[in-house]
Amino acid sequence: MTIIEEHRTEVRVGNVQYQIAVVANPGARAEQGRVTVTVGGEGPEGEPVAHGRLDLDTAAVPTVADLLAGSLHAFAGTGGPRRRSGERPAQQGKPWSAELDAELESAWLAGEPVAELARRFARTAGGIRARLPRVGCDPERPGHHLPAPPSLRGPAEGAGE
Repeated sequence: MTIIEEHRTEVRVGNVQYQIAVVANPGARAEQGRVTVTVGGEGPEGEPVAHGRLDLDTAAVPTVADLLAGSLHAFAGTGGPRRRSGERPAQQGKPWSAELDAELESAWLAGEPVAELARRFARTAGGIRARLPRVGCDPERPGHHLPAPPSLRGPAEGAGE
């Protein structure tokens, strides 16, 4: 039995139907072989608007994908996909645990700056600023909790403010 790995997508844009297929060549596993990329597109009368085929070593797929995307966007004048500069922090996008939240709150209240917290937690500075209110800290005032909303304040807290 031969197993062929493949990914096929069809999409209609306006009155054009596009197809793309990425298929691991028979007899080769996608992790260590070659893939064939086939692109096609037909207009409303069946006329071809896109047609092509690439045969790639699987190790080249990420590089060729980036090159194609960038080149085609540049040719079309759309500016291309947004690229990140540098490496992503190791924990970016990963869930926070209760222990990490407690550590973040404690470090913020001790006056640790956002940049240092970002390094310490392997997150972006924006990720740290976004998480601070979730642990009750005021991201605009280092070392402070957020004030309790009026509906949660006791009678003595609300008087005189």
